[in-house]
Amino acid sequence: MKTIRRLIYREVSVAVAFVLLAFLALFSFFDLVDELPALGRPSVIDPTLSYEFQHALLYVLLGMPNRIYEILPIAALIGTIWVLARLAQGSEYTILRTSGLGPWRALRTLLGLGAIFSVLTFVVGDYVAPLAERSAQMHKARFDGHLSLGQTGAWLKDRQTYSQFSVNVGSLSGRGELGGVRIFEFDNRGFLVSIVQAQSGQIEADAYWTLHQVQRREFDTAGQAAQRISHSTAASARWPSGLSLEMVSAALLRADRMQTTDLFSYIRHLQANNQASQRYEIEFWRKVFYPLSCLVMVMLALPFAYLHFRSGHITAYVFGGVMIGISFFLLNNVFGYIGNLNQWRPWLAAASPGLIYSLVSLGAFGWLVFRR
Repeated sequence: MKTIRRLIYREVSVAVAFVLLAFLALFSFFDLVDELPALGRPSVIDPTLSYEFQHALLYVLLGMPNRIYEILPIAALIGTIWVLARLAQGSEYTILRTSGLGPWRALRTLLGLGAIFSVLTFVVGDYVAPLAERSAQMHKARFDGHLSLGQTGAWLKDRQTYSQFSVNVGSLSGRGELGGVRIFEFDNRGFLVSIVQAQSGQIEADAYWTLHQVQRREFDTAGQAAQRISHSTAASARWPSGLSLEMVSAALLRADRMQTTDLFSYIRHLQANNQASQRYEIEFWRKVFYPLSCLVMVMLALPFAYLHFRSGHITAYVFGGVMIGISFFLLNNVFGYIGNLNQWRPWLAAASPGLIYSLVSLGAFGWLVFRR
């Protein structure tokens, strides 16, 4: 059985690598084409520096780990279907069955290979891709000037002993500098105590924010309404805060591009400050379950080994399997949006597509093996 397992692992791994390389080249070409209109644009930070082809190429290369993370499960499906269908068409799989490769042993063999793909997907998606994505965004920010989240910026909350703060950050530069900072301070009764506006800022390592070009308005809340408003300005000021640079980056960058531990910490921060965290919880569970989709993909591919192929029909079956895989990823995204709108349990919204397709593949496998 070691020889059979080695044969299947080698054939499937080569096919998956070829499909992954083809998809990666295709999507990287599209990404590079999207960057071509920006060539020649001067940098906002340094006017002597312009966005050249090598900068666009580096940006695309830094985005490749995230592409690998997204494509690897469907590449596992296409590569496995192609190998199993080719073995079935040439009657090689029949020889493997007579050599002792029973249905459940074949399932265990493919699940072992799917586990390898799952681990690879997790490592790339949780360690390589977030670091590369952050580097890509910071690289792009050198020319665009900053990372921004629309016209309203990013909103965060910070709770301290006697006050609560609502913080708005307009942008984040490539060097980690904050732009357009606004801090609204409320007391424990919910009255607005002060508003701080700063043109720029920097998050220090000692849990302080250094703000520059600061304007501060304080409200006297001794009575039921504001009695007096005082204004003050300063070239710089320090503000103690538990908000780290990672939390600000999490609010400005896409949640699905974050590391699982950073996403979990950000969810805990949102819950501690009574902020809505449903969308981020769904993304967290999707990050947990997404690598396991490789197991679902190889399970979907196994029934193709028990089909009877005629010459010319193999491509149709492979195309049908590819469409099944695409429908899985579409359903995975749809369940995320539906779960967020209907306030489903986050783990259920993230795990439902995988459970549904696993049951379907096991049903098709059982019908082809035991009923036919």
